Amino acid sequence: MANSFPSAAGGRPGSYQRRNVDPYAAIRRNHRIKVPQVRLISPEGKQLGILDTAKAINLALENGLDLVEVAPNATPPVCRIMDFGKYVYEEQKKHSSAKSTASKIKEIEFTARIAQHDYETKLRHGEAFLDHGNKVKMRLKFRGREMAHTELGFDIMKRAVADLAGMAHPDAEPKLIGRNIHVMLTPLPVNKRKPRFHQPDEQRAEHNSSHGEDEHGPEAGPKSSSPAA
Repeated sequence: MANSFPSAAGGRPGSYQRRNVDPYAAIRRNHRIKVPQVRLISPEGKQLGILDTAKAINLALENGLDLVEVAPNATPPVCRIMDFGKYVYEEQKKHSSAKSTASKIKEIEFTARIAQHDYETKLRHGEAFLDHGNKVKMRLKFRGREMAHTELGFDIMKRAVADLAGMAHPDAEPKLIGRNIHVMLTPLPVNKRKPRFHQPDEQRAEHNSSHGEDEHGPEAGPKSSSPAA
């Protein structure tokens, strides 16, 4: 039976070559730098002038560091003496931190005839999202003939923005796009957030702790009875 898998160049039939996805693998360092001379920069960022590559590599290795090519297209290429492993770690940590702190967008949806209970439930969810640092996209969808009274939808959205003012501020005024009204909310700084509908995790834990202590605290133990005389 013929092999249906494509064969990788230079490999055995049916095998795949794994592509190197390391973004730092292409950075030449130490003996991978083949040019005869480089413009050298010290670990502190000081210009050391043009040196023979072999001498620059030895200078880096003697100090327990690496010679890293930072501007390969320059003439001659610019290299810096650094701890390459530490550089990669700090770059990865920086990108990881940026991804983790980047706000996520959560969405809550209203209708033009939403009941008060459902309205408050939506706001409670919105405050919970904002409390965790997420941006919130509020969307009100018109159905059928409701488009004839878009002012009702705008009233609901403006009221929702006002009710969530203690947790967030709108990026812009509510806007009608097609059959939907949209508005994006950005959370306020943590020390300025004042929820109305949602109890933050810290307050809930504190409340539960104090509530449990009232019922089962050290002073609420069983009463001991004195032995009869």
